Amino acid sequence: MKSSVNQKTQYLVTLAKEGDQTAWEQLCKVYSERVRRIVRLRMDRHIRSKLDSMDVVQDALIHALENIREFTYKNEGDFLLWLSKIAQNALRNDLDKLHADKRDICKEVRFENYGSTTGGGFAGIAGPVDTTTPSFIVAKSEELDRLERAMDQLKPEYRQVILLAKIEGLSYRQIGQKLGRSPDAVGMLLCRAMVALTNAFETL
Repeated sequence: MKSSVNQKTQYLVTLAKEGDQTAWEQLCKVYSERVRRIVRLRMDRHIRSKLDSMDVVQDALIHALENIREFTYKNEGDFLLWLSKIAQNALRNDLDKLHADKRDICKEVRFENYGSTTGGGFAGIAGPVDTTTPSFIVAKSEELDRLERAMDQLKPEYRQVILLAKIEGLSYRQIGQKLGRSPDAVGMLLCRAMVALTNAFETL
């Protein structure tokens, strides 16, 4: 089943790269909700009150279409990760617009700085996103709010390492470079973070 989904996505991506609008619309229909969930999990609860996640998703999909020819399909996870990276940039741009409107969000919210990326291509992507866990990306719609509330309860370092590992799909080594920790320390931190998330989720 997973193989057939992967093959269908690859086929639609190939058509979209050739300019087939219908193929792109089908991809958007399948993946826009997953990208929206990724966007919402990147948002602090205060940011969610200021930005519409679907607006961010729409901006991201427009940018993805403009750059689809630059994307090399390997598997479905890589495609979703590519979309999520573009959505991350779209979210960052929307936050910049809020700053430009002289709304000092920095005093109100905590937003993790993962390092900027540019353009439609993303170097150093480390493998596909894990779409088999009850995780963060493909959580059932009815449980998304509960998951967001659980994430909001975590310490900043726990939230950050979960996002880097489970959404961005970075290796322990790559996360360690971002956080100034050894790979072993990252593994221990992620373990503690996942325990904290599980506990928070179960109490909601």
